[in-house]
Amino acid sequence: MKNLNQKHTILSEREIVFAAMTNPVIIEIWSGYKAELELIEGSEFSLWEGDIVGKNLKIIPGKLLQQEWYFDGQVEKSIVTLKLSDKEKGTLVELKHQNIPDEAYDDIREGWKKYYFGSLKKYFK
Repeated sequence: MKNLNQKHTILSEREIVFAAMTNPVIIEIWSGYKAELELIEGSEFSLWEGDIVGKNLKIIPGKLLQQEWYFDGQVEKSIVTLKLSDKEKGTLVELKHQNIPDEAYDDIREGWKKYYFGSLKKYFK
C-alpha cells in the first residue's frame, strides 16, 4: 500500500471550487464523464462512469471532502481527503490519498494530477 499527497491551486473561490468537485452536473462538464454523487455522509458515489466508486465519509461544505474509494479485493480502506483553504489567488486543495494498492499507484497518481486536477484547472481558466 502506498500513500499520495498533492497540493493544487485552483483559480476560483473556495465555495465555487467545492461545488465543482461535488455537484454531479458540474463534474460531468469539466470531466466529460457521468458522475453520481450526493452530499450526504455515508452515501455511495460513482465518478468517471463507474471507474471510481466509493462512499462519502465526511463532508464540510466549502472546506473538506473525505471519501473511501473501493478497490476490488482490498481489505484496508483507501481514504481520500480533499481539504480546501483560501489562497491569495484562488483555492488551495490539499489531497491526501491513503492505502492505494501498489499496482494502481502510478495510474492513480497520474489520474489525480492530469485528469482530476488538470481538468478542474482548465474548467476555471
